[in-house]
Amino acid sequence: MPAADPPADFDAVYATQYADLTVQLYAYFGDQQEAQDVVQEAFCRALRRWSKISQYDDPVAWVRRVAWNLAVSRWRRSRTALSFLRRQRLQEPQVEGPTTDRIELVEALATLPAAQRRAMVLHYLGDLSIADIAEREGVAVGTVKSWLHRGRAGLAVQLQQPAHQEVRRA
Repeated sequence: MPAADPPADFDAVYATQYADLTVQLYAYFGDQQEAQDVVQEAFCRALRRWSKISQYDDPVAWVRRVAWNLAVSRWRRSRTALSFLRRQRLQEPQVEGPTTDRIELVEALATLPAAQRRAMVLHYLGDLSIADIAEREGVAVGTVKSWLHRGRAGLAVQLQQPAHQEVRRA
């Protein structure tokens, strides 16, 4: 009875077969990056089971089969995704850009200290009560009232300046 061949060395199999398998899958995919990805994945899966796969008559056949299966799975997923996308609206609804008033408001809010800005946004845009803001921020109700008062005063100053006049910062 002849002596069994020693198990194939994974590194040697990878070095000799990676390029050939990649070419085969590239011909199938038409995308070199995808081909490289599936061949790499197939070899990664083989490495985890190499002690068993190396005993096969043709370990490369196992890697090739896994790579082809991965390629087919990716192709099916892509086809399903494209089918889904084709059923979607062809054109997204057009939304008007922000008005100059909104831009000026956002710029004015940016000049406020962070606590005042948060309080203003949460109260006036987020519709949170003063008590809710106080709880969220972990401060007293009076503190939130103070932030809102100071924030309104700061915005009034910022928004009443003529647009051509630059805001001076200390």
